[in-house]
Amino acid sequence: MDKSSKTILKHIPDFLDYCEVEKGLSPISTRNYHNFLKVFVGWVEKQDLTSLKPHELTPDHIWNYRLYLSRKTDSRGKYIKKTTQNYYLIALRNLVTFFAVKDIISLPADKISLPKLTDKDKKIKFLNFDQVEKLMSMPDTSNPEGLRDRSILEVLFSTGMRVSELTSLNIRLFNIKNIIEDKINDLEIAITGKGGSTRTVYFSKRTLEWLGKYLKTRKDMCPPLFINYRPDKEDAEHRLTTRSVERLVKKYTTMAGLPVDATPHTLRHSFATDLLEQGADMRSVQEMLGHKNIVTTQIYTHVTNPHLREIHRKFHSGKK
Repeated sequence: MDKSSKTILKHIPDFLDYCEVEKGLSPISTRNYHNFLKVFVGWVEKQDLTSLKPHELTPDHIWNYRLYLSRKTDSRGKYIKKTTQNYYLIALRNLVTFFAVKDIISLPADKISLPKLTDKDKKIKFLNFDQVEKLMSMPDTSNPEGLRDRSILEVLFSTGMRVSELTSLNIRLFNIKNIIEDKINDLEIAITGKGGSTRTVYFSKRTLEWLGKYLKTRKDMCPPLFINYRPDKEDAEHRLTTRSVERLVKKYTTMAGLPVDATPHTLRHSFATDLLEQGADMRSVQEMLGHKNIVTTQIYTHVTNPHLREIHRKFHSGKK
């Protein structure tokens, strides 16, 4: 193990290359790590620690960074959730793990502990079907942008995609002619998800109908499935960003007057909840969400626990 002469901040580009090339993470996952580490970079700069090297990182630094995260507020002045704090700390922990892999002396990764989550922290937000329908009805579908937005909402609920997966979709994955002419009743495509894993997602008949209406308005040759109608000058692809999708979901949630502060991930939770309420088994939902571990899917106990009572009543031999 050697002491590095480079600062921690100068190691971050090497770490991101390592994530993509050696760990095999998708560009989306690598970009997420980059975004999470930007918060650490901001804290380092505020603390005048830009010259800090890996072997100089101490438990006190980690403690102070955790305090900073616990007191950090978002654009609305609300403290960031513990689950979000964990994302930032996990990214830093992976950076420290990278130092160990490269034989660079630094703080052990297990010294970066995560805030313990309460049941309240773990509680997920989801919409019931009536609320989803109300949300879907909000875009003004008399214009191309409104048709795009309705299609986005439909795809998020129909497939359970993460927002980063949705914005990465390209037109070449779809048979545009058949969709526009309404010649297919359903569709399945393979996508690369979190961690570089591949899974199949399914589009309902209704979702394809809205996609067809939206695609009829597309006269451009841009590769993304969903484009930005007000792109930056440097954005030649016109690809819609994840932030833009988050903003449009929030806009329509407000317009619909929903009691839940919905995000694209809320629609992913709603997708899973709807499947389980209709009788789908946990393993199938795990596959469709792209969860590597069934434990991750078990956050939906708000659906499965009440069903267990009904299953016991219906099938247990000693019910009479």
